[in-house]
Amino acid sequence: MGPIFVREVPADVAVWPGRRLLAAVDAIAWPGLWIYLTMHAPFDTGLLGTAVVALAGVLAVLRASKALLRNERYRFTVVRWGRVALGLVLIGFVLKIAVGIT
Repeated sequence: MGPIFVREVPADVAVWPGRRLLAAVDAIAWPGLWIYLTMHAPFDTGLLGTAVVALAGVLAVLRASKALLRNERYRFTVVRWGRVALGLVLIGFVLKIAVGIT
C-alpha cells in the first residue's frame, strides 16, 4: 500500500480593485491564444485541432466564470507561466555569459 499525499488547499488571495477585470482577461486570453494558434497552424490539424478548439472554448468559459464569480480563488496564468519563462531566459543569459557569446 502506497502513501497518500493530500495537497493543501491554497489560501484565498487578496482582492483589489480591477482584479476581477484583469482575471477575466487572463482567463479568456490564454484559451483564446490556443484557439488562434490552432486555427492558424501552418499544417492541417484535422480532428485534433477541432478537439483543441472545443476544449479551449470550454476552458475559457470555466476559467472566466471562476475569475468573475470566485475571484479570490483565481490564480493568474501569466504569473504562473511568466515565472517559468523568466527562469528559462535567465538560464539562457547565464549560458550566454559562460560561453562568451556576445
